[in-house]
Amino acid sequence: MTEPRIELVYDADCPNVEAARESLERVLGQLGLPVRWREHVSSDAPARLRGLGSPTILVDGRDVSGERAPSSCCRLYASADGRLSPVPDDADIARALRA
Repeated sequence: MTEPRIELVYDADCPNVEAARESLERVLGQLGLPVRWREHVSSDAPARLRGLGSPTILVDGRDVSGERAPSSCCRLYASADGRLSPVPDDADIARALRA
């Protein structure tokens, strides 16, 4: 598996960014991939990353949820069982990393 380009985009005051970091760290470790990614605060991010909901995790430029959710506020992700979460499911992150 080649090392994917992972980016975490978030608003500076996002209350869910730490949970997103924890999910990324956990999934990367489970897959045996280096635990590293680039982080971008929305206000200072390159133009292509501005306006995304917070937090957003991108793998090779693609949103791990399969959607590109433009927003200027906190994001909600739908899990496989239909519940809403402020961060994507570990399974969604792993699927994106394997693709």
